[in-house]
Amino acid sequence: MRWVLGIHGGAGLIARTHLTEAQERAAREGLAAALDAGSAVLDGGGTALDAVQAAIVVLEDHPTFNAGRGSVLNAAGDVEMDAALMDHDQRAGAVAACRTTRNPIRAARAVLEDGLHVLLAGPGADAFAAERGLAQVDPSAFLVDARREQLARLQSYGGYALDHDAPKGTVGAVALDVHGRLAAGNSTGGMANKRPGRVGDSPVPGAGTWCDARVAVAATGHGELFLRTGAAASLAARVRFGGATVADAADAVLAEVQALGGDGGLLALDASGTLVLPFVSGGMYRGWARPGERHTAIW
Repeated sequence: MRWVLGIHGGAGLIARTHLTEAQERAAREGLAAALDAGSAVLDGGGTALDAVQAAIVVLEDHPTFNAGRGSVLNAAGDVEMDAALMDHDQRAGAVAACRTTRNPIRAARAVLEDGLHVLLAGPGADAFAAERGLAQVDPSAFLVDARREQLARLQSYGGYALDHDAPKGTVGAVALDVHGRLAAGNSTGGMANKRPGRVGDSPVPGAGTWCDARVAVAATGHGELFLRTGAAASLAARVRFGGATVADAADAVLAEVQALGGDGGLLALDASGTLVLPFVSGGMYRGWARPGERHTAIW
């Protein structure tokens, strides 16, 4: 079986006129680096779960994207980060409102492997990550000038991270390995100027992230609407019980999100290797790779 990898760096009001050449180049370089990291795992016969984590770690460490190092700030001027990983056997691990864990996706992996819980939040999530030996940093390390400026701009007119200059949504990945196993994951700083404690769809299995033996899903966009529609699990159910193709199921789910006033996009990958990357927004940072090929796109 041929391996497949799909990644996203967020979806939203991305227009060509709102990105400088330098910003577009940085985004594409970050996507390419994430594809390289995940592809190296899969090309070496590694698991889909390891590949998803490897790709997301790269995106968390890249300041262009709204996750890890590039996370947006909440209304109090702090970073609160969420992440989730889910495997083909429906094991899942997630963290929410992390403030000190350098790579939340690694914390999500630790929760998955521990197996006692699915979702840990706030100081408890960071403490668990620290207990597992994962790198911790002072919260001030995430407070970069560009995000402070963005927050000031948003608060001047009472907006959220739907402005044109904001990093969009979430980062995520789906993968199929040579053994036929799927995996999915997401990581995000959430919505800029959000209320402290707000948690979106990304760390919630069935909302923004889902994986079973048939399909892997990683969503990005207006998290409240993906939560309200149970988007990721709905897509999987359309495939499993309704006999829909992964493409038709993805389009139907995004239509529901859009009908409620939301926007965004998703990655959906089935066990046969069919990958779709639809979005209902101005653009979506995305990339995909198979043996011998690699692509990145924004619009």
